[in-house]
Amino acid sequence: MDKVAIYCRISVEDGLEESASIQNQRELLRTYAKEKNWDVVAVYIDENYSGLGEDRPAFVEMIAAAKKGDFSIILCKSQSRFSRNWETVERYFHRYFPLWGIRFVSIVDGTDTQNRSNKKARQINGLINEWYSEELSDNIRMVLRRKMEMGQFIGNYAPYGYEKSKLDQHKLIIIPEEAKVVVEMANWYVLGDSFRTIADQLNAKKIPTPSETKRKKGQDLGRPVCLQWKAGTVGKILKNPVYLGHMVQGKEEKISFKSKIRKEVPKERWVVVRNTHEPILTEEVFAQIEERRKR
Repeated sequence: MDKVAIYCRISVEDGLEESASIQNQRELLRTYAKEKNWDVVAVYIDENYSGLGEDRPAFVEMIAAAKKGDFSIILCKSQSRFSRNWETVERYFHRYFPLWGIRFVSIVDGTDTQNRSNKKARQINGLINEWYSEELSDNIRMVLRRKMEMGQFIGNYAPYGYEKSKLDQHKLIIIPEEAKVVVEMANWYVLGDSFRTIADQLNAKKIPTPSETKRKKGQDLGRPVCLQWKAGTVGKILKNPVYLGHMVQGKEEKISFKSKIRKEVPKERWVVVRNTHEPILTEEVFAQIEERRKR
């Protein structure tokens, strides 16, 4: 009896219907394996992970088990569940899986790496799946750009001193206690204190850092929490026009729809919309900050 690993995946790129179907995928694959008299030894599930990347937890675990020979077949609903990245498909289907003695089978599109005659079909499927992801990425980018141009905040987390309105997640509202800290920092800087001195004063007062306040709210920034104010953090806050009530977005973009790496965008391509929310700093104070920075 062949040993089989079932792999299921869903993400927002698959739409509402697909994203509700992990259980359906699993049951469909179990039924198919039973009909083939295959022994299901493992079920791997990745929820809310794009098919473009290979850093999916269950996917990584499955590949490691495949390399060790824990099973001989990987079974998916469709080839796109395994990956939407053509390079990933080529590397595993035609290099590693033959080396490890792994057969890949998907039900809906009839992919079977044991069948040499459908190699071209699965390569075409790989390209189509990747094209779909690229087109979807372009559409999402255009929608987000339009939201920026309308002055809507599209970040995951609001800047220090603000929070996203519960009535409208694209609108910023002031957090009074944090806004007081921003004003205090601005005043200290205008009076001659350096970014480093200001950071030291905030630490002496035991004022929570921006990342610490977000952690306390249950917001995961995807990086370690910094418990000490740094000169760079102070400088970043005092240079940000968001505290004048203006929205400045689109400063970075991904280098490719396949990559998570981001690059800086030239200033002339930034999306700037004025007077989108209540300011924390006055134009006069911000101008004084800018003048001192230039000096």
